[in-house]
Amino acid sequence: MRYTGCMLNIVLIEPEIPQNTGNIARTCACIGARLHLVEPMGFRLTQRNLARAGCDYWDSVDIVRWSCAEEFFEAHASRAASSLQNAELHLFTGRAERAYTDVSYGSDAFLLFGRESAGIDPAILDRFADRCVRIPMIEGKRSLNLSNAVAIAAYEACRQHGFAGLV
Repeated sequence: MRYTGCMLNIVLIEPEIPQNTGNIARTCACIGARLHLVEPMGFRLTQRNLARAGCDYWDSVDIVRWSCAEEFFEAHASRAASSLQNAELHLFTGRAERAYTDVSYGSDAFLLFGRESAGIDPAILDRFADRCVRIPMIEGKRSLNLSNAVAIAAYEACRQHGFAGLV
């Protein structure tokens, strides 16, 4: 069943671990979010990898694949005339000052997450510095597991919309 409260978009920029991506696909299936996978990925979407990464949920997820980060950003952050121009982007990074709970998520927001090993490229973070948010943690800790971070962020966006369409 499709989540009717909002059309949340989860964007994984160059994910490396198939099990994390599978867990995230499962979260997307449970809340009706669209999953964007930005290449290159550290794995291939083969039947074998899918089986190890939550295969039974893949058919329930609307997946959009992008050949590279620049293609995604050209489509969603361009000032050119486009139906997708100026999309509401929220980049999750430990380098931000603002907490993820301090922003409002629109009905079709894009929540962006980077590679497990390195996060979002610093040049992208600089380009969208005003759109960066963080999940608070104890000082000195590098990061949460990617699938946990996505779940925290996605459910905050859902909460802000009153969990519409969810039971």
